[in-house]
Amino acid sequence: MSRQVGVLLFDGFELLDVFGPVELWSRLSDRYEVTFCAVEPGPVRSSQGAAVMATEDMDASAGHDIVLIPGGMGTRSLVDDRSFLTRLRGWATPASIISSVCTGSALLAAAGLLEGYRATSNKMAYAWASSHGRDVRWEPRARWVHDRDRWTSSGVAAGMDMTAALIAHLEGKETAERVLREVELEVQTDPDRDPFAFTDDPATPSSY
Repeated sequence: MSRQVGVLLFDGFELLDVFGPVELWSRLSDRYEVTFCAVEPGPVRSSQGAAVMATEDMDASAGHDIVLIPGGMGTRSLVDDRSFLTRLRGWATPASIISSVCTGSALLAAAGLLEGYRATSNKMAYAWASSHGRDVRWEPRARWVHDRDRWTSSGVAAGMDMTAALIAHLEGKETAERVLREVELEVQTDPDRDPFAFTDDPATPSSY
C-alpha cells in the first residue's frame, strides 16, 4: 500500500519548494502517492504566476503519512491568519512526518507545530521566519534540520537536498541515490554545510 504525501498549496507559494521535492517523490510512485491540498480544491496561483490544481481541501483530506509545507510570499499574510493556522494544525498533526521548505517553517512555527523542535528556514528571510514560535530552536546555519518527526529546510533548492535525505532515511541510501541518478541531481548531503547562511544581512527583505 502506498504511503500518502500531502503537499499544501496556497496563493503565493514558491514553485520549486513544491516541485523539487515532488519530482523526487514521483520517482517512487509505487510506494508514495502525492496529493495537492489547499483551503479549498481548485487552481492555486504560485509566486511565479503558474496555477496548480489542488484536488483536496485541508478539512476533508486526512491520513497523510508525510506532509510538505512550502514557502513563498504567501506565507507573509498566512502567519497572521488564525483560521488558516488552526486548519493547518488539524491537517498536519496526524502525519507521521511534517516537513517544510523555505519559509514554510514560519507557518509551522506560527501554527505551534515546531514548539520544542529544532528548525531552519530560508536564510534571506531568516530573521522574519525565526521570529515565529515561542519555543523553537532556530538553527541559523543548516541546509536542513531533522529533529524527530520534523524536517525543515533552508531556501527553495534546499528542499531537494532535504527530500533526498528524507528518502534515504525512509528507503535507504541506495534508493535515494537511484532517484538522484534518474533526475541527474547532485545534492548536498551534509545538513550542516550552509554556504548561504548570512552571506547578506539576515534582516534584508526577500521574495521568499
